[in-house]
Amino acid sequence: MGADLLAVSPQAEVYSQELIQEKKFSFALLSDPGNQVAKKFGLVYNLPQDLKEIYQKFGIDLEKYNGDDSWTLPVPARYIIDTTGGIRYRESDADYTIRPEPEDTIQALRAL
Repeated sequence: MGADLLAVSPQAEVYSQELIQEKKFSFALLSDPGNQVAKKFGLVYNLPQDLKEIYQKFGIDLEKYNGDDSWTLPVPARYIIDTTGGIRYRESDADYTIRPEPEDTIQALRAL
């Protein structure tokens, strides 16, 4: 349909590359140090102290993986951006367990 798929993550590039190899991604995974792009889209979640402690108990070290001490995560989102930079479709939910169905994105592409 003439579209490119890419993902954006605050992870340091070395960890993103490991993930690409492990999961055998066939799309680009771009690095967003400090969630700078996510901030511009209003998609940053600051982990509260109690959640930080839970992450640490499970061995999830965001400072290590993201390369900073912000303890922030991007809100999961999906965008279709046209060649002029215009946003043609967007969907996000602060609840990371709620993700748009891939078919919804395909339908949005077809509608363009």
